[in-house]
Amino acid sequence: MPSLFDPIDLRSLTLPHRLVVSPMCQYSSVDGLANDWHLVHLGSRAVGGAALVFTEAAAVTAEGRISPQDLGIWADAQIPGLRRITEFLHTQGSAAGIQLAHAGRKASTAAPWFGEGTVTPPDGGWEPVAPTGEPFFAHYPVPRALTIADINGVVRAFEASTRRAREAGFDVIEIHAAHGYLLHQFLSPLVNTRTDEYGGTFDNRVRLTLDVADAVRRAWPDALPVFVRISATDWVEGGWDLDQSVELARRLCAIGIDLIDCSSGGAVRGARIAVAPGYQVPFAERIRQATGIATGAVGLITTAAEADAIVRAERADLVLMARQMLRDPYFAAHAAQELGVPFPWPVQYARAAPPDATTRAAT
Repeated sequence: MPSLFDPIDLRSLTLPHRLVVSPMCQYSSVDGLANDWHLVHLGSRAVGGAALVFTEAAAVTAEGRISPQDLGIWADAQIPGLRRITEFLHTQGSAAGIQLAHAGRKASTAAPWFGEGTVTPPDGGWEPVAPTGEPFFAHYPVPRALTIADINGVVRAFEASTRRAREAGFDVIEIHAAHGYLLHQFLSPLVNTRTDEYGGTFDNRVRLTLDVADAVRRAWPDALPVFVRISATDWVEGGWDLDQSVELARRLCAIGIDLIDCSSGGAVRGARIAVAPGYQVPFAERIRQATGIATGAVGLITTAAEADAIVRAERADLVLMARQMLRDPYFAAHAAQELGVPFPWPVQYARAAPPDATTRAAT
């Protein structure tokens, strides 16, 4: 059985172990540009030994940002700042991943520390788009329903952003189809009440996600992997659920998607979520067992023992951590020490490394 610190092959990319930095919004960009904050934030996790470091959600269009401060990859001018980051991640032995996203009806909202709700056009906001004209919540902006031409434009935007991501030096793309953002809005029958070929039946509701996945996969090098993050359930009766997620995963696998990153929730307000350590791991386990596709587990996994147990029990292939990586940028190195696994520390930090640790020099 594999363990947390065994390598894993994803097409031609070999990760040295299974601990991954999950995408985490930083709300710290101007015009979607990566800056020193992003370099230090992401770079410190690579220094700490993470096998794969994902950027936060990077918007594929300006109107696809959650907030005016979101990271973007909709313009060529955003490539150099991202390349600066990938180059540093690679010097530390970490693979570089980027999450491509469109916020849909959750767009043009304030960064968390500015308070929840709409950012109006005079304050730098815009009119968001969605499957229908229904807002996420009362104090969220009212979106414009996408036309068929608009939907085709969304697919093209993901494709164009994919090409920019490769130019910026990324090794992995993750398509964001979770947490109530645009692709998830089309998937969920609680949100998507369209009556055309993109709404109603399961086949229609998954159409946009499959179209995007196919476009990204075709634009991305065959030798490199593509992930898709999904919300495996809406946690609401009559919503998107695990059975539908399994079938979507089968179809994504057939397109050439390499891993399903299994999160949950976010489509609607008021969902009752049974939150507990590892509460989303069963989603990764079920999808993996039912389809054979690799999966990633995420959600309140905070210890080396928990992460190792998930991989050893073959419940998931990767463990993606968010808040715990914020608390401890060097979690991977500390986890290896806790589990008694030799792990290379940066040569600059050798004086603080455990006695039996190896060191690595920047490449």
